Amino acid sequence: MRYLIFLLLLIAGCFKFSSPDGGSQAKFEGPRVFNAADIALPPSYRIELVASGLTFPTGVAFDGEGTPHVTESGYSQGEALDRPRLLRIDAQGRTTVIAVGENNGSWTGVSHLEGSFYIAEGGSLRGGRLLRVRPDGVVIPLLSELPSFGDHQVNGPIVGPDGRLYFGIGTFTNSGVVGEDNYRFGWLQRNPRAHDIPCHDVTLRGVNFTSTNPFTPSANDEAVTGAFVPFGTVTRAGQVVSGRLPCNGAVLKMPVGGGAPQLVAWGFRNPFGLAFSPDKQLYVTDTSYDDRGSRPVHRTGDLLWKVQAGTWYGWPDYHGTLPLDYHDQFIPPGKPQPPLLLSDYPNQPPKPAAVLGVHSSSYMFDFSRSPLFGHVGESFIAQFGDQSPVSGKVMAPVGFKVVRVNVENGGVEDFAVNRGRINGPASKIGGGGFERPIAARFSPDGSALYIVDFGVMTLGQGDKARASWAKKNPGAESRRGSGALWKITRTTAPS
Repeated sequence: MRYLIFLLLLIAGCFKFSSPDGGSQAKFEGPRVFNAADIALPPSYRIELVASGLTFPTGVAFDGEGTPHVTESGYSQGEALDRPRLLRIDAQGRTTVIAVGENNGSWTGVSHLEGSFYIAEGGSLRGGRLLRVRPDGVVIPLLSELPSFGDHQVNGPIVGPDGRLYFGIGTFTNSGVVGEDNYRFGWLQRNPRAHDIPCHDVTLRGVNFTSTNPFTPSANDEAVTGAFVPFGTVTRAGQVVSGRLPCNGAVLKMPVGGGAPQLVAWGFRNPFGLAFSPDKQLYVTDTSYDDRGSRPVHRTGDLLWKVQAGTWYGWPDYHGTLPLDYHDQFIPPGKPQPPLLLSDYPNQPPKPAAVLGVHSSSYMFDFSRSPLFGHVGESFIAQFGDQSPVSGKVMAPVGFKVVRVNVENGGVEDFAVNRGRINGPASKIGGGGFERPIAARFSPDGSALYIVDFGVMTLGQGDKARASWAKKNPGAESRRGSGALWKITRTTAPS
């Protein structure tokens, strides 16, 4: 995936501190081992492996008979490019290819409605799309050329109570300013004029940032760049950047048959997971800032938002209800406080429903709706895990598990986590448990929670090591065929 994400604000005291590399690792010998007993669950729950051998799986949905279907992304870090696929998984864990997409990854999620599957295509090369897959496997684009070929992608989609498709579009950049980091990720080289697009007009403070200019051969050449403008463009105080649709850093909706998108809410960084609660309220997971780029931001936990239509949620100047110049917790070590970019705001950002781990990469989730599983009305969130040191140094691994969130009080508890003296992916800490959970979704009857496990993803430790490793092993940072699908059920009847 293009920029899956990261670590540690609310780390529970039950895990021993390890190296500042977090859960990342530079090597994996393989093959991947699976052992459900290596995953700890609360009493009265069990987990089993449904399917393995998947390549970059990202989402799961169920057809009218309740059979799981999984999307394989077709794209991952290390510029690993495959054609994305939709797979049907039978009761024996065997896969059947239902549809194959174009080389424009990644397919980031899937939903089902009345015989058709609806898929978000990230659009790393040609812009994002929303797709419909007919029962005969024919892929029909519903919406194209979405602004999602930067750091983040098109996410979702899900079908709302109103019968419309809801989806998210992440931002091009980490914190509003195109920088040298975006060149290293590859997209700025392909699209040198790309930048974040606000949904409504914004007025800038005229804050600009100096960085190395990667477009020239001289190591001493510099570029000055402001917010919401192309790389190397200077902004001035009072400058207005016009908003338009489709924008990014937003949640939008559209008819299932196609048509123009409508804005639901904006001011998100990367609205990755979308789900409606049993009372039909929309919630979104939002992966937060990294310690990288021209405007790095420190120690911001991922957020779970209760979404109200028309509201702005604070990006690029807030984390939750706090402006980034409010407290020294947002200051990266050895770097300045991130300055505010906008001179005024549509509204004061609301309080998040929950704050999750810093760099935990809290992605796709679902709500329990049935007493057959329990915890009705609470959300279950898959945490992909940190990607240190690319996103910033951490003191211990974070994520790599499934957490349960009480959206009424913001309480977060581990639900499914690898056993061991420290947390982390199984390939690093040992055992046959989770690697990188990326999606959690309940079966149609609510009795089972399915967990999509993206698989093994190695990261060279530091930019130079990472670049050298990727050059020698193209696409090797994410290991093809190491993904899986798990299923959690309750073993005793509810009292």
